[in-house]
Amino acid sequence: MRLTTNSKIKNIRLPAIDGSIFDSDSVKGKPIMISFFRFASCPFCNLRVNELVRRFDEFGDDFTIIAIFDSPMDNLARHTEGHKAPFPILADESNKYYKKYGIEHSFIGMLKGMFFRMPTLLKGMFKGYVPLIIKGSMTTMPVDFLIDREGNIKTAHYGKDEGDHLSFDEIKAFANS
Repeated sequence: MRLTTNSKIKNIRLPAIDGSIFDSDSVKGKPIMISFFRFASCPFCNLRVNELVRRFDEFGDDFTIIAIFDSPMDNLARHTEGHKAPFPILADESNKYYKKYGIEHSFIGMLKGMFFRMPTLLKGMFKGYVPLIIKGSMTTMPVDFLIDREGNIKTAHYGKDEGDHLSFDEIKAFANS
């Protein structure tokens, strides 16, 4: 079941690629974005993480991002350590939080993304994000949540296809408000 605006976030406790166990209590009182991604080698997902890392300073000092992937840790670390993200990248191999947050699967959404976002897919692949090893579901749809300092969801963006995320302008406006 999808989460909606003004719902409280559910606590997240997952392994991070830096070897730690991340607990969302550590970011209580901060505005955050929780992004649920597909499998670790997804070109769309890695291109998005690359862009979030590159533009992270635009979001202000108090804002952070939590990136969660539908992948086992070994595969996630292999595909995302090179990003050197200033935010946690987490593995939810069992999909525990994907279920709690109402993350959906769509074969049609996967196909729509591949065809209608072909330039983005190719851009990701040219940057080296080639999905040779797929561990996780190819049909997972991405989701972005913007959460205020009190832990309330202010925006719940459930992607319609595999490359559908909140715009940077919307994230930046929220982070700097």
